[in-house]
Amino acid sequence: MSRDPDDILAGDARALSRRIHDRAVSCREVMAATLARIDRFNPAVTALVSLRDREDLLREADAKDALLDRGLSQGPLHGFPQAPKDLAATRGIATTRGSPLFRHQIPKQDAIFVERLRAGGAIFVGKTNTPEFGLGSQTYNPVFGATGNAYDPRLTAGGSSGGAACALALGMLAVADGSDMMGSLRNPAAFNNVFGFRPSAGRVPHGVVPDLFFQQLGYDGPMGRSVADLALLLSVMAGFDARAPQSLAGDPAVFAQPLEGSVAGVRVGWLGDLGGHLAFEPGILELCQGALATLGDLGCVVDEATAGFPLDALWTAWTDLRSFLVAGDLGALYADPVKRAQMKPEAIFEIERGLALSGAEVFAASARRSAWYRRMLVLFERFDVLALPSAQVFPFDHATPWPRAIDGRAMDSYHRWMEVVVPASMAGVPVISVPAGFNAAGLPMGLQVIGKPRDDLSLLRLAHAYDLATRWPARRPPPVLSPAS
Repeated sequence: MSRDPDDILAGDARALSRRIHDRAVSCREVMAATLARIDRFNPAVTALVSLRDREDLLREADAKDALLDRGLSQGPLHGFPQAPKDLAATRGIATTRGSPLFRHQIPKQDAIFVERLRAGGAIFVGKTNTPEFGLGSQTYNPVFGATGNAYDPRLTAGGSSGGAACALALGMLAVADGSDMMGSLRNPAAFNNVFGFRPSAGRVPHGVVPDLFFQQLGYDGPMGRSVADLALLLSVMAGFDARAPQSLAGDPAVFAQPLEGSVAGVRVGWLGDLGGHLAFEPGILELCQGALATLGDLGCVVDEATAGFPLDALWTAWTDLRSFLVAGDLGALYADPVKRAQMKPEAIFEIERGLALSGAEVFAASARRSAWYRRMLVLFERFDVLALPSAQVFPFDHATPWPRAIDGRAMDSYHRWMEVVVPASMAGVPVISVPAGFNAAGLPMGLQVIGKPRDDLSLLRLAHAYDLATRWPARRPPPVLSPAS
C-alpha cells in the first residue's frame, strides 16, 4: 500500500532527516511525495522553475537509498529534495537569473554553497523563482512570470527569495536557501509566514563570482518553517572556503546542535519606525509589538531604541554602494544595446547610477557605512538585539511591480518601500525575520531581530525560543491550493 504523501512529508526537516536515516521512510518515497506536492501546488504559484525530469529524480533518490543500504550517509540533507535559488549557479541545471539573456544558461560549476548542498546529499529538483537579476522585493520576471503568495496566489510572495519562501511554506521543500542584499531573505519570509536568516557577513561563502572583495552587501542564507530547521541547513551551507577569502572560519556543525536555553534577561531594543522616518501600512507596527510582547513573556527586557544616526545619509550611502555593485555585475550587458533592450528598467536605473558615480563618492558611501557600523556597536552596548518590522507593507497584488506609496507617503524608487531592511544590511550583522502574526485580512507579517556582529548562534537561540512560544507556521499554515486557485 502506498503512503499518503502528506504523511511522508509531515513534520519538520530535522524529523524527516531522522526518519530517512532510521529507514522509516525511503529517499524514493520522499522524492515521490515531494513531486506530488509540486504537481499539486506549484501550478498555482510558480515557486519552482526549471523542474527536472521525474524519472531522473527518482533514480537519484534510489541511489541515495543504496548508499544508506551500505551504511553510508552524506549528511543531514541526505535524500532531501532541494531547489537552489535561481541566482545561484547550479551545475547542469539552468540558472537564468530571471533574465531572458540567461534563459538557456547551464553552468558547468556550482556556487560554493550549492556544491555543499549537493555533497551533503541533497537532490536538486529544479530552482526557486526570483525577480530578474534579483532586483526588487517582488518575484516576477519575463522568463517564468510571477510567484504567488502561499496565502493568496494573487498576491506577491515578496523577493528576491520569493520562490523559496513560497515553496517552503507550501511544503514543496523542507528547507530552502536564499540570498539577501536588501531584505531578500527577510521580506519573503515575512510575506509567507516562515523564517528567513541573513547570517553574518562571510558566514556562508559567496561565489564563485568574478569579484571576491568588493561584494560585501549580499549574502546567501537559509530559510525554514522552524528556526531549528533553518539552523540545520546553515550547518551545511556555512564554513570557510579559500575560494571566498572573506568567509568565516569555525565549525558549522555547531548550528546543528540543540538551540534550547533560557533567554531571560536578553535586552531587546525596539527601533519601530525609526522615529517616524519610515512609513508603514496600518497594522504592521501593532503586529510587531505583539511579537515583542511574546519576547517579554519569555523574560526578555524590551525597551525603546533610537538609531541616533542621519538616516537620509544612510539611505544615500546604501543606494550608492548598491548601484556601484550592480553596475559592476551587469555593466557589460548594458554596454551591448541589443542586450540592454532586454533588461528590466530597474536594472538600467541601477547601472546608470553606478556608472555615474566617482571613486570618491563610492569611498564616501563606504565611510558612511563604517560610521553606521560603529553606531551599531554603541547600540549593542545597551542592547543584545535590535528589532523592527521585516517589511513596510503587507503582501500586495503580484501584478504590481512595486508600491508607489505607503500610507499616503510617496516612494521615490523601486526599492524605497523596503528601506526598513537597510540598517541591518549596511551593518553586515546577523538578522532573522520571525513570523509576527496576521492582519484582519489574513495576511502575514514578520519581525526583524538583529544580532551582534558574528553572534549568529545567540540570535538563533533567541529566535528558537520565540518559535517554540508561537509556532506561527504550524498554527496558521497556508490554505489548501489547487491549480485553479
